Amino acid sequence: MKTVAIYPGTFDPITNGHVDLIKRAAFIYPKVIVLVAADTRKECMFSMEERVRMVREGIHDLCPNVQVEPFQGLLVEIVKKHGAKIILRGLRAVSDFEYESQMALMNRRLEKGIETFFMISSEEYAYLSSSFVKEIASLGGEVRTLVPSGVDKELRKRFTLA
Repeated sequence: MKTVAIYPGTFDPITNGHVDLIKRAAFIYPKVIVLVAADTRKECMFSMEERVRMVREGIHDLCPNVQVEPFQGLLVEIVKKHGAKIILRGLRAVSDFEYESQMALMNRRLEKGIETFFMISSEEYAYLSSSFVKEIASLGGEVRTLVPSGVDKELRKRFTLA
C-alpha cells in the first residue's frame, strides 16, 4: 500500500516556501495530497477556487506524485477518506511549533492512527509567510522571488500593479 501524506493549509496565497516543502515531501512520500482549506478562521484574500488553481499552477511541472484538492470539514475525516495516516506541517520558527504541536495532539486524539510529521522550512524561506507576501504586495513591493509566477500575476492584478 502506498504511503499517502496530506499537506493541509489555506495557501492564501501559496509561497515558494510552500512549494519547497511540497517538492521535498514528494521526494520522500510516494503520494502527497495538498488540501486547500475552505473552512478557516482567517479571512482569505483569494477564493478557495483561486487558491486551488494557484497551488496547481505553482507545482504542476514539479511534482508528478502530488495532487491538489479543496477540502471542507474536519481534517482527520478527510485524511481517513484518503486512506492516509500522515499529516505534514511546515515549521519556520519556535512559535509555529507551539501552535502546530497542539493541533497535532488534538488530531491524534480525534483519530488514533494519524500522525503529524513536521518539516523544517529551508533556510531561505524561514521568514516567509503568505501574510507577509500580501502585505508587501499591497504596499507596492516586489514579491516575484517569493511566490510562483502565477501568484505574482494574481497579486499584481489584485493590487493593480501590473
